[in-house]
Amino acid sequence: MALAEELQRQIREDGMMKRLRILLSCAGAIGAMCVQVQAQDSGPIRIGVLTDVSGQFSHEAGEGAIAAVKMAVEDFGGKVLDRPLEVVVADHQNKPEVAVATAREWYGSQGVTMINNLINSGIALAVTQVAKDEDKIAIVNGSGSSRLTNDGCTANSIHYSYDTYALANGTANELIREGKKNWYFLTADYAFGHALEADATQIVKANGGTVSGAVRYPIETADHSAFMLQAQASPADVVAMAGSGTTFVNAVKSAAEFGLASSGKTVAGLLVWDTDVHSLGLETAQGMILTNAFYWDRDDETRAFAKKFEARVGRPPHMGDAGDYSSTMHYLQAVKAAGTTDTKKVMASMKETPINDFFAKGGKIREDGRMVHDMYVYQVKTPAESKSEWDLLKLVTTIPGDKAFRPLSESQCPLVKK
Repeated sequence: MALAEELQRQIREDGMMKRLRILLSCAGAIGAMCVQVQAQDSGPIRIGVLTDVSGQFSHEAGEGAIAAVKMAVEDFGGKVLDRPLEVVVADHQNKPEVAVATAREWYGSQGVTMINNLINSGIALAVTQVAKDEDKIAIVNGSGSSRLTNDGCTANSIHYSYDTYALANGTANELIREGKKNWYFLTADYAFGHALEADATQIVKANGGTVSGAVRYPIETADHSAFMLQAQASPADVVAMAGSGTTFVNAVKSAAEFGLASSGKTVAGLLVWDTDVHSLGLETAQGMILTNAFYWDRDDETRAFAKKFEARVGRPPHMGDAGDYSSTMHYLQAVKAAGTTDTKKVMASMKETPINDFFAKGGKIREDGRMVHDMYVYQVKTPAESKSEWDLLKLVTTIPGDKAFRPLSESQCPLVKK
């Protein structure tokens, strides 16, 4: 009997010790979790610049995008919420799989809370979906596909600087106003080119114009002769170049060699960066109508920013650079106002707060993620009109933001309440 009682006593004591060990183990785990959370809350806040550093879009992004984001971080003071700010950079090589893997690593384990630039529309569409999956933020300044705020919209992404609808809207309306109603498209065969052609076609037809044809070419091609012969043989008043970067520059040079302008056709660029005009030279690009979100010589504020930027990069900023800077500042101001990097709270603050800086006056981020601001139609100056190396454009007209971008009534974004 005594032996049985002793065994029961030991079992009770062993059980108590086991429970105590479990409790201590849990407490240790909770403590470790608390230390980890505390470390996360006091560690650096990282912003990623995912861009084309070495490929055909590097002149439109690359070094300029990286410099713009770093300038914004420095001008903000280098920290927010008493945490240091860091900028991390990667070259997506124009490969969606590289961009997606980089974004997942940055968001998942590197402490990156926002990724900016994202030039190349196929990559932007892929990475904004990663941001949605990881519940982080993506801001697009380098890419233009209007799908980003249409059927490809997310609650985690913002399309800030420009898009294909606004570009086509400005340029097509101006040329149709001049009586040039018959269009032919020379389209780069990738997501951005397709979106440009689709949006421009819609706008041309809505304004009483017609499309006599289109041809798509691989973005890697350097020989556009076969495509130019087709464009030259068309009855079109306007040959519209739906592409960007090196592929656009090469296409315009080919158009000049084939004498499209001298044969009575207007060559229109549907996305023309300042760097493209500079690369082409005014002798080739003069007279071209284009639509832009920003020009460095627009007013005193843009010139002041341009002076700082050029001292760092060696050229004035274009709309992508200006958008990278402005959107990074807007993001950091939202983090400060929200008191957290929590995605939903920061996005809410960004959408509630108007943008008023050198880039935009009264800019507003809609529910579809589109930042709405004025757009500008410019004409490329003649060599005689230009007074300096980067004196490239003259203003034709300003398009108010509510007229520049796709109306919400036409949106396919599921976030838009109708």
